[in-house]
Amino acid sequence: MIDRDAVRDAARYLRRVRPIDPDEISEYVEGGAHPAVVERVLREEAYDLGLREGEDGTFVPIEDGPASPPGWGPEALPERYAFALKDRLVGEFGANWHDGESGDELREAIRRLKRDYYYENHVEYDRIAALGYAIYHLADYYAAIGYVLDDLAANGLLGRRLRVLDVGAGVGGPALGLHDYLPDDALVEYVAVEPSAAADVLSDLLAETERNFRTTIRRETAESYFGLEDDREDGTEDGSEGKSENDGQDEGTPRKPFDLVLFGNVLSELSDPAAVVNAALSSTASDGSVIALAPADRNTAIGLREIERAVTTSGNSAQATVYSPTLSLWPDATASDRGWSFDVRPDLEVPAFQRRLDEAADRGPTDEPGEFENVDVQFAYSILRTDGTRRVDVHASSQRHMRMSETDAHVTDRVNLLAVKLSHDLADGGNPIYLIGDGSQSFDHYAVCTRETSLNRTLSEAGYGAVCAFENALVLWNDDEEAYNLVIDDEAVVDLVAPAA
Repeated sequence: MIDRDAVRDAARYLRRVRPIDPDEISEYVEGGAHPAVVERVLREEAYDLGLREGEDGTFVPIEDGPASPPGWGPEALPERYAFALKDRLVGEFGANWHDGESGDELREAIRRLKRDYYYENHVEYDRIAALGYAIYHLADYYAAIGYVLDDLAANGLLGRRLRVLDVGAGVGGPALGLHDYLPDDALVEYVAVEPSAAADVLSDLLAETERNFRTTIRRETAESYFGLEDDREDGTEDGSEGKSENDGQDEGTPRKPFDLVLFGNVLSELSDPAAVVNAALSSTASDGSVIALAPADRNTAIGLREIERAVTTSGNSAQATVYSPTLSLWPDATASDRGWSFDVRPDLEVPAFQRRLDEAADRGPTDEPGEFENVDVQFAYSILRTDGTRRVDVHASSQRHMRMSETDAHVTDRVNLLAVKLSHDLADGGNPIYLIGDGSQSFDHYAVCTRETSLNRTLSEAGYGAVCAFENALVLWNDDEEAYNLVIDDEAVVDLVAPAA
């Protein structure tokens, strides 16, 4: 058996002076060791040693410091991922996978998934459903995760060396987006928790990632993984050479904390999502983050916000706070409005596999094409942390700002307030309308711009999640929406206090 301590000690010494060659390390091991064995040990220890494996087989230290925002803005799902999914479809059904019985099965699976999400039914991911989900959702979730990561990277909170847990990883959209978002010199230990047939598709797609994105798939439920079930049964599939069970750690030893925990469109499918998120927060490093991502539709977006509020209320054991986007601008305040808030980013190009499935569908004379194309990048998200860090350290002042929980006392008054912009323009023509919040509101509040001026143009120009100061806004009650309207006219002023990421 090889002396692993000797390999580690030699690597720690040599990493300071030159790239580490397994052939050279073998000379430092008492009694000698085959370079291939040394290479395997270095690969297994690379994360803890902070070493990246190069194409030439040597290992070099990763650069210190956080990852910088890469200017994320994909126009399409990268071809290597599209080809990998197409290869899976061809392998399952043949070259004409989009036609005949297989095409009908896939289209019905997509229709069923959309119905189940809309009516909040329990979703089962068998082989066909997993492939249908990949066709319909791989591209948009690939794009969405990068925009969320911008919130962390903008403040230097996304490391180049990361331990990542992806709970309910599905077919891998967020994982692939994370992989492409990070710089080429990043080093990642990625653990996916996925019990369904989606893990088979995920395995194919993770094979397209580079060698220093080290992947492990655990085929178990989130509850099982976090020990929230008594009858836990573990199952692991390694996604690349050199991984062992228990997330690359020895059995019986505590799991190392994760720098990033992802929940991509899975919380709405859990029986007790708050308990799972609390467990994830407890498994996160002291300076780590939990990211929850959900579709923009009403039920799942509101459900995400309910979970966020449940795990951040005073007295919660995880002691989590919202990093972004729904900042509370008043200490200890908790919002209780609907919380239907979501971001919108530029559409993607239609992937070829979506177009082929859609074009092969039988349609009547009044049926519109595009039923199986999904390139809208619209998503709700929450970033949680346990160290109290927020994207911007901004607070309202009772001497200068109205608290939204007290808006009822100011109807027909003109007021000053501090608020986060929590939507893009929601109007279907007419005056622009934006959802805003300060973390204390019990009813929806909308900023309605009835006359744009140079003094209030910030309202339309500010990005999702920006903090704005409002002066002289007119408060009205909207009976139809059961919400408050803050009228922004030529007497109102809107200033940018903190921009969006």
